[in-house]
Amino acid sequence: MHYAIALFPGFEALDAFGPLQILNTLSRQTPIELSILAATPEPVSTRSPDPSLLATGSVCSQEIVPTGTFNDFLNPSLEEGGKKKIDVLIVPGGVGTRFPEIIQPVIEFVAEIYPSLRYAVSVCTGAGVLARAGILDGKRATTNKIRWEATIALRTEVEWVRNARWVVDGNVWTSSGVSAGIDVLLALAREVYGKSVVSEVARFVEYVWDENDDGTRDPFA
Repeated sequence: MHYAIALFPGFEALDAFGPLQILNTLSRQTPIELSILAATPEPVSTRSPDPSLLATGSVCSQEIVPTGTFNDFLNPSLEEGGKKKIDVLIVPGGVGTRFPEIIQPVIEFVAEIYPSLRYAVSVCTGAGVLARAGILDGKRATTNKIRWEATIALRTEVEWVRNARWVVDGNVWTSSGVSAGIDVLLALAREVYGKSVVSEVARFVEYVWDENDDGTRDPFA
């Protein structure tokens, strides 16, 4: 199974690293391929692009180096170069989603790659990216509760579900804020690999996980 995560400047750290930890642990039990994608091959930082959020003067951010670019998987001429079809695309949220010049390349990538995906997954305000790509039209979805009103206003064609930790509609999986990325990846892995595998993953990362959880209980709703 080939997983990919689409990053952009100002992505939320746990939105990305929570799901990545689940995949890292899963890879001990089952073959997994992972691609870290961005618009360019340059390191992508969690540093907020919003100056108002840097008022404390703190220097606290992380960078991750992409293994490929969006274009690598959209350019047909590269297919013979060993680029494999993406099965699962994960889209995190973060402050960067609020800046059109930052997030537009991600929106365009999602819109173009979606028809070939087995699953599309969003974390937090990443649901707003999927929505603007048009792949949530007519579907049920959820998102971060703190940014709820701003996110749902991005696309009225979506049936937004407030009281949900994650929502599944067809092959699209959307989840609530930040740490909910761990829950939605565990839930997806349960569907793909089975309960026993996921229970072992949750035990390994010492995460309290109800193997029968259906995502409808969200304490932050």
